[in-house]
Amino acid sequence: MRDKVNRPEKSFAFLKAGTALAVAAALACAPVSVRPAMAFKLFGMKFFESDEETAAVIDPVNYTLTLDPGTDDSDLKEAIENTTRLKQDEGQPVSGDLGLVIKARDDRDRILAALYENARYGGVVNVTVNGQDLDSLPPNPEFNDRAAIPVTIRVDPGPVFTFGDVAFSGDADRFNPADYGLVAGARADSTIILKAGEKVVVDLKAEGRPLAKLVERNATADHKTRTVDVVIAAEGGPVAPVGEVGVTGTKTVDAGFVQRYSRINAGQPYSPEALNKAAERLRTLGVFSSVTIREASQLAPDGSLPMTIEVSEGKHRYFGVGAQYSNTDGFGLQGYWGHRNLFGQAESLRIEGSVNRIGESDIGDLDYSTAILFSKPGAFGPATTFNASLKASIVDPDAYKAFTTTAAAGVSVELSDRDTVSAGGEVAWSNIEDVFGKNKYLTVSLPIEYVRDTRNDKLNPTEGYRFLINAKPSYETYNKTFFSSFEGAITGYQALGAEERFVLAGKLSAGTIIGGDELADIPATRRFFLGGGGTVRGYGYQEISPRNADNKLLGGRSYVAGSAEVRIGVTETIGVVPFIDVGTVSTDEVPDFKDIRAGAGIGLRYATPFGPLRLDVAVPLKKYEGGTSFGVYAGIGQSF
Repeated sequence: MRDKVNRPEKSFAFLKAGTALAVAAALACAPVSVRPAMAFKLFGMKFFESDEETAAVIDPVNYTLTLDPGTDDSDLKEAIENTTRLKQDEGQPVSGDLGLVIKARDDRDRILAALYENARYGGVVNVTVNGQDLDSLPPNPEFNDRAAIPVTIRVDPGPVFTFGDVAFSGDADRFNPADYGLVAGARADSTIILKAGEKVVVDLKAEGRPLAKLVERNATADHKTRTVDVVIAAEGGPVAPVGEVGVTGTKTVDAGFVQRYSRINAGQPYSPEALNKAAERLRTLGVFSSVTIREASQLAPDGSLPMTIEVSEGKHRYFGVGAQYSNTDGFGLQGYWGHRNLFGQAESLRIEGSVNRIGESDIGDLDYSTAILFSKPGAFGPATTFNASLKASIVDPDAYKAFTTTAAAGVSVELSDRDTVSAGGEVAWSNIEDVFGKNKYLTVSLPIEYVRDTRNDKLNPTEGYRFLINAKPSYETYNKTFFSSFEGAITGYQALGAEERFVLAGKLSAGTIIGGDELADIPATRRFFLGGGGTVRGYGYQEISPRNADNKLLGGRSYVAGSAEVRIGVTETIGVVPFIDVGTVSTDEVPDFKDIRAGAGIGLRYATPFGPLRLDVAVPLKKYEGGTSFGVYAGIGQSF
């Protein structure tokens, strides 16, 4: 296979062309190496830092850097500065004189790669160290001066090149180069050429050709016309189905379960997309620290492609704690313990408990909850999951005080990678004191829910949407009352700009309860309330509700709520989020919109590997008399 850039002239920059293109390919496409997760940095402070990470540099050599990018183009200047390690590590010593020279040589190649990525194929990079040209230095240089060693990097970017002739050959000849960004007259960034070759192979493999490969990717720069001619050739190989599927690396997890749950079966058509989804499906089980699906390098005698699922098991037992805060609801503390592989087929058991409204109420009026949750993936086939739970809670918001125990069981079915439907049964016993007095309820329900999720990231989405709709037909046995609740919600996300620094996020939800002669026939825990960090910020928890003549909270039969946010990335880790929330609750089955409440505010986000830390401050735009004047909310993850 050939993968290079040619040019007729022999100036220094293109004697290094092969190196520059290789570095460009590495920067654009190679996976990033990751250190073991031993330490982390939060708000500028490092925690659990190891001795290895803080070890002193051997034979430290200091340097000063003069970098002349040779351009007023802000984007190109930023690209050059961002790729230069000497610039990024300025003020930090390197290890030895030779270490400084090696770093300077590496920067020269990296800058050339950055120039190629910006269609500058005539660029020249001159580097001097301690006043000497980089290529004239001896193999093992020694700089006697112990002061900071001066390093100078001067860049002549050269002109912008455009694409000239573009040709696809071999099994790629039926593809249109324009579909791969290779358009005559367009700017000839090297990353476009690299990605085009990779996408050709991806598209051939998507036809069920597992042995597809690139045999040529050749770019020739003509400095007279300032154009780049491109040739890409590929071999598709035969169409082949999936062959024998093996599993390695399992210890306590059943290997047969791994194969079944992956949904990779011998005889099915070969599909790279299906393999990627299978690996992600296994990762989400939580029992493996790594999952790799390796394809054989050649076909089996029967013409199929054998493959192996390689896994590495992680720790199955886990525990953790969490916290949240708002000035209206006080502190909340949560704790949990779990086991991810209870019986050897990724069965999950989780025991959790929480205490909420700490500081907002007396100890006797705090909210308490505990739960035991069980989940068995692949219970009735690879696409099904059985879930069961037993929960108990004591809650004491302003509207009511309730002790509730709930037992539930059900099955969820993955209709596709985006669509899930679930159904089951639930029995809840409640002892409630509210505006209607003290009442006990025993409610049997049959909840069913459909969810479609196209978000690109569950923790911090920048595009896609999530839609859900559910129904919960119920029968309250003490009062012999039939009623059903119906709810729907949709959240959407859209990033703006290539760097996705601005993300528009919106949420719209609504619900209704049908049945029950009187509002008191419906348990207060099933009526609708709004207000608080999860709905309309700026108001207290469940503060938005219909009220009686004594201003007592009733809860409602219907609601509509909406939220809009602009998530602005100030830096890579810090974001600012202005937002507005709106909601209304009605005692009618259809919202009457007689009392619409809105809250507005601004939030701060700090990105971490486990999701963004969130701090929101909001005020009610239509405050209740004697109600909350502002709300402060802190937690982990976006608000929706």
